[in-house]
Amino acid sequence: MANISKEEVKHVAHLARLAITEDEAEKFAGQLAAITTFAEQLNELDTTNVIPTTHVLPLVNIMREDQSVAGLDRDKMMKNVREQEAGQVKVPSILD
Repeated sequence: MANISKEEVKHVAHLARLAITEDEAEKFAGQLAAITTFAEQLNELDTTNVIPTTHVLPLVNIMREDQSVAGLDRDKMMKNVREQEAGQVKVPSILD
């Protein structure tokens, strides 16, 4: 990877709507060069036998099994309803 110039840093800062000084642009260019140099070292590793991972820990499905359970008793639930009609909750109309 090529080193990142001050002008490129200033261009990216402008795109991100960040105001940076000349000193900051020079500092960030050096830091980004160090980061890209480190990232280049990763390309030297042999990863042919490494299994791709999405998480560092071997997670399995931790959800419980779906189980059918009885719902609330309709008559008991309807005692808490202000208005009802034909065994259903009656609500104000919102559409004409």
